[in-house]
Amino acid sequence: MNATVKPEKAGPATGTPGRRARAVRTAGGLSLRLDARAVLVGGLLLAVALAAAVALIGSGDYPMTPSEVLSTLTGGGTTGQEFIVHELRLPRVLVGLLVGAAFGLAGAVFQAVSRNPLGSPDVLGLSQGSSVGALIVIVWFHGGTFAVAGGAVAGGVLTGLAIFLLAWKRGIHGYRFVLVGIGAAAMLYAVVLYLLTKGTIYDATRATAWMTGSLSGRDWTQVWPLAAVCAVLVPMVLLQARPLRMLEMGDDAAAALGVRTERVRITLLLAAVVLVAAGTAAAGPISFVALTAPQLARRATRSPGPNLLPAALMGAALLVGADWASQRLFGADQLPVGVLTGVLGGGYLLWLLVIERRAGRV
Repeated sequence: MNATVKPEKAGPATGTPGRRARAVRTAGGLSLRLDARAVLVGGLLLAVALAAAVALIGSGDYPMTPSEVLSTLTGGGTTGQEFIVHELRLPRVLVGLLVGAAFGLAGAVFQAVSRNPLGSPDVLGLSQGSSVGALIVIVWFHGGTFAVAGGAVAGGVLTGLAIFLLAWKRGIHGYRFVLVGIGAAAMLYAVVLYLLTKGTIYDATRATAWMTGSLSGRDWTQVWPLAAVCAVLVPMVLLQARPLRMLEMGDDAAAALGVRTERVRITLLLAAVVLVAAGTAAAGPISFVALTAPQLARRATRSPGPNLLPAALMGAALLVGADWASQRLFGADQLPVGVLTGVLGGGYLLWLLVIERRAGRV
């Protein structure tokens, strides 16, 4: 298939005067606009995520060099190295990449739909809803790993639907959606505390460990369901990037351009809720990745719009990098990755609030 590429100056529609983009037109008449900086940043984020993944696989009580890790992944390692990499460490890394990408992509959708940089599963109560579902299974039914994961998914999805219905009033307004989510998060956190008081010491300890968020002990049973969810929902969300970008201009403008606003919004929100619920079921409610990844991706690309793919890559790089850093700084499995992301994300949230206040938006 032949294609022609020509540079074009970014006009007012891009929101970045003076920048250049590339318009790619195929022989079939399909025209694509590529932002050179966004493509470069996406490639760098992918490289960082893969490099962090290799470093994480090589970390632990049995350290391995990057060359040994790559050799083992391609079938050239010893029997012991193959067992360590394929059975113990590779599933953990894959869960980290998939969860980070799911959280980053979902966070970008929530922030774009709500038109609020504070819109994320942590703030909107989805993580708390998944925690309630998981704790009900742990405390009341003493369920195993699969049952806890199912409870987390059910809790996250039901919470998302409840917030959506409560925030609906002739459509979804961004600030109303965020305010309802904040209220739901506070109520659900109270339920979490109540469930912790009703459980035995063993159940409360198990529930607390799950709520911290960790990649430790993850195996292939967590990888395959999460990979299946991402394989279906991630492409579906990415294909809605153009309508989502138009929604950021307002419903009237988007409708005038032919976007079915409510259908697109409902589809994207449901997909984002399921992504968050599946990621939380696999690794626990790891905080602030969904909040920071979209904002960092937008600042790195300097591109308007939701930046869905850069946000997903940024989330994957952040989570795997944070897990590697926690092992290097505190030893293998001494500090759950959710603690480190919570500390770093909390600092970023305070900085973001200061920026928003100076801009007069809060």
